[in-house]
Amino acid sequence: MDDGKIIELFFARSGDAVSELDKKYGRTMMALSKNILHNEQDAEECLNDAYLGIWHAIPPEKPSPLSAYVHKVIRNVSLKRYRRNTAAKRDARNTVSIEEIADILPDNYDVTEQITESELSDVLNSYLSRLDRVNLYIFMHKYWYFDPVSEISEKLGMTEAAVYLRLQRMKNGLNKHLIQKGVMK
Repeated sequence: MDDGKIIELFFARSGDAVSELDKKYGRTMMALSKNILHNEQDAEECLNDAYLGIWHAIPPEKPSPLSAYVHKVIRNVSLKRYRRNTAAKRDARNTVSIEEIADILPDNYDVTEQITESELSDVLNSYLSRLDRVNLYIFMHKYWYFDPVSEISEKLGMTEAAVYLRLQRMKNGLNKHLIQKGVMK
């Protein structure tokens, strides 16, 4: 079923809306949640929470594209659960992905003081728009979907070393781009 029809089901408050959404995006949403949480039971709970959140958001929201919207919802729900699960203990599995980008910024740099979230988003999007398809895939799957490098390299038919090298080059390029745009000094 296409996204427009699924959204129509949500607007009609049809019970089929969530089941059609699950048929179309359930596997990828679950995979994203498991990449973040590394726990199938927590991921299933997050998936259910995401479906509930989407049910309450549509209507009035009419997301376009639906795929990006539902993946953002599951990512946010899963990250919230991850933070709650690791509040008392430090878990390095996902903080590595987040901190790999954060290490581009100076230690004493507070993004919120220097730039609004939307401005930072615009700067990041302008950098990402310059990447070729392979590099964009690598960047997004590492830092948005939290895929392990071994999985990314396998999907692309590359060595892990080649993926790590590209990630390092992209981090350096992003650092230069942030300086160029005045986000960093």
